Amino acid sequence: MSGIDPITLAVLAGRMEQIADEMDATLFRAAFNPIIAEAHDASHGLYHAETGETLVQGKSGLPIFVGVMAFAVKAVIDKAAEQGGPVDGDIWIFNDAHMGGTHLNDMRLVRPYFRDGRLFCWLASVGHWHDLGGAVPGNYNPGATDAFAEAFILPPVRICRGGEMQGDIIDILMRNTRLPQSAMGDLNGQLGALDLGIRRMDELLDSYGGDTVTAALSALQDRAETLMRAELSALPDGRWQAEDWLDNDGITDVALPIRVALEIRGDRLTLDFTGTADRTAGPVNIARPTAVATAYVAIKHIFPSLPANAGVMRPIDVIVPDGSLLSAPFPSPVGGYTETILRMIDVIFAAAAGAAPDRVVANAYGTINALSIAGKRDDGSQFVMFSFYGGGHGGSTDSDGLNHGNAPISTATIPPMEILEAAYPVVFRQWALRPDSAGAGQHRGGLGAVYEIELLADKAEAFLFGERGRHAPNGVAGGAAAALNVFSYEQADGWHHPELTSKMRGIALRKGQRVRLETPGGGGYGPASGRDPDAVARDVAQGLVTPDAATRDYGTAWEAAR
Repeated sequence: MSGIDPITLAVLAGRMEQIADEMDATLFRAAFNPIIAEAHDASHGLYHAETGETLVQGKSGLPIFVGVMAFAVKAVIDKAAEQGGPVDGDIWIFNDAHMGGTHLNDMRLVRPYFRDGRLFCWLASVGHWHDLGGAVPGNYNPGATDAFAEAFILPPVRICRGGEMQGDIIDILMRNTRLPQSAMGDLNGQLGALDLGIRRMDELLDSYGGDTVTAALSALQDRAETLMRAELSALPDGRWQAEDWLDNDGITDVALPIRVALEIRGDRLTLDFTGTADRTAGPVNIARPTAVATAYVAIKHIFPSLPANAGVMRPIDVIVPDGSLLSAPFPSPVGGYTETILRMIDVIFAAAAGAAPDRVVANAYGTINALSIAGKRDDGSQFVMFSFYGGGHGGSTDSDGLNHGNAPISTATIPPMEILEAAYPVVFRQWALRPDSAGAGQHRGGLGAVYEIELLADKAEAFLFGERGRHAPNGVAGGAAAALNVFSYEQADGWHHPELTSKMRGIALRKGQRVRLETPGGGGYGPASGRDPDAVARDVAQGLVTPDAATRDYGTAWEAAR
């Protein structure tokens, strides 16, 4: 480890994290679309000049982006090298998920930072744009069989060359979205965040000098590695396995296994996903960078005190078999990546429970339920209401799970009902907790939610990309599974459910018709027989658990509480 003194190191770590935090905040304030502005589906960070490894990431950005943006920056490094290297003032832009991970809605901007004529590091911004063309408004197309059916695909190109914006690239982008005003607002917000990052880096290096900051960045990665090795050494050696299932791929109604073997040997950890389903026709595939990044997210949940940089992953081997749905090559569809990485986290937690049951939680609700409603307003303008929805988190050794939280892949928030109703011609007839949706346990899971949305426009189409309709979120340490995900939609002859349970496109809605999501809760932790009778009584009194469910799930504990 570098000889930099610990006080200076702590100050510099805070200053650099603050730069990324401020970049996050700048974009959140400037973005036009609610997925960035309200839900905070974006991230910023500093990346290694040569390798692209994550050096620093802000606290407000999505954890999944920590890992995948390293691949995105490396893709730009390689592309720039083919063209003679980066130049001060260049900004690269792309959304190709097979190079940069996640899915095509996530637009990445990568900018080199030069100091005294030398490339010092890279700054990057990623944000979920509202719509990028494709067959389905909002781009969560459950019927896509290749990436071309999901969205417009942009490889790494320079949107700014040596400080001069390239209007032709912007024209191409704006022509390939149903919502150009939203896209332009988000683009300008990301450009502004990068500009701010450059200014803050100048101020930092003016104060401390390039050599000191470089030493701090190296020391922070070394420290993260040392801490990770110490955490692993404190756990027992062994090998633990787990599996879970995706409902289907949106094309063929066949369940898809995701399997992991977690092995600890001394101060090293291996996550081996051999046995996972093969690449699929539908869009639940993910690219290899996304799989590696997901392993990082799970590790950060299990070891939350570790810093967010690439040093954490040095003692960890992630084995992703070729040909599996976790390493799908271009142009495999990857639009539903969120559902697959949530299942990856579930199986990692389940396997880790064998080594460290006090460090993991039961499965969270396990689906973002990406729901789009698209049509025209009364004035003829087009709208695309895309949002994701919450559910319950798993119980833990310390407490019940969180009610109505967001997915554990992110620190994003669920867009408020008031924002969605103000922006789109819809009204929420229900936005409530879902009784009996949590898995029973000594510490029960959190509750899912019920969302019922009524269309106010004359007509629209709805599209759903979800999961957990057939394979419920599991408990751990003897806890019970939670309720299944349920989606229904109203037609002239009544209410219907999708044939594939959790995925459907082209649902024709008329004014006054509704769609309803009943999301899963989280799994329970520990046997339900160990639950405090007073806690059961409190749940029943508050309407979180019905008396019938209390009798079924808690038996003697409920009888003792009555």
